[in-house]
Amino acid sequence: MIRRLRQAVATFVVLTLLIISFIGIMKLKDYSDFKKIISNLKAESRIAEVLVTGSRLDEITGDFITTIKFLEFDVNDQPLRPKYFTFHGNKIQFQSLVIRFKDDYVEQGHRLKGKSIYLFLKAFVLSDKGTKVFDISRPKAIPEGYKVRGVNNRLQNRIWARFWKYALTPTGREQVEIKNAQLEAPGAVFVPGTIYTIKIEHDGGMRIDTAPIPEVLRGELIRP
Repeated sequence: MIRRLRQAVATFVVLTLLIISFIGIMKLKDYSDFKKIISNLKAESRIAEVLVTGSRLDEITGDFITTIKFLEFDVNDQPLRPKYFTFHGNKIQFQSLVIRFKDDYVEQGHRLKGKSIYLFLKAFVLSDKGTKVFDISRPKAIPEGYKVRGVNNRLQNRIWARFWKYALTPTGREQVEIKNAQLEAPGAVFVPGTIYTIKIEHDGGMRIDTAPIPEVLRGELIRP
């Protein structure tokens, strides 16, 4: 009798410990999932960098003539072919289409819809003397940073044509779980000696961060 009682008590203790351990693991997993969700919501990606490669004062107009190097990165954070633009002025903006997906995808870190999609359209300067505009990419085309090598171009063109149709037509966005699509134009005053990093927040839009260029590189970046 006493032996059976001891066995019952021992079994109860083991089961209790197992239940406590299971609950602890579940709570730990919940906490881990929670951290992942918060991390995804706060995450951001570098999508372009900009440097001033030439800057001089136009004594007639009083404007700075500014040449910038625009370097965009693809989805694997690899640099694309750089573009150079020269403006009369240094208050430069980048017109962009930004598409946000529904929060659930961002929270889950979805492979395709886990962060906002962007397309740089134009670089421009607004002034009293007029607007200077350069094209960066064409709307309704495959964004250069999203092209997949080794995949049939016709298939990619068809997929992206359908995507842009939904993205640009409010009535069709529900079909691809788009939360919002809008034009943005982040900008800054661009001066030599600074690196400008354009980032996109996975649950939001674009922003421009700045940092000084390392001293060893300064003389190499400004054209004569």
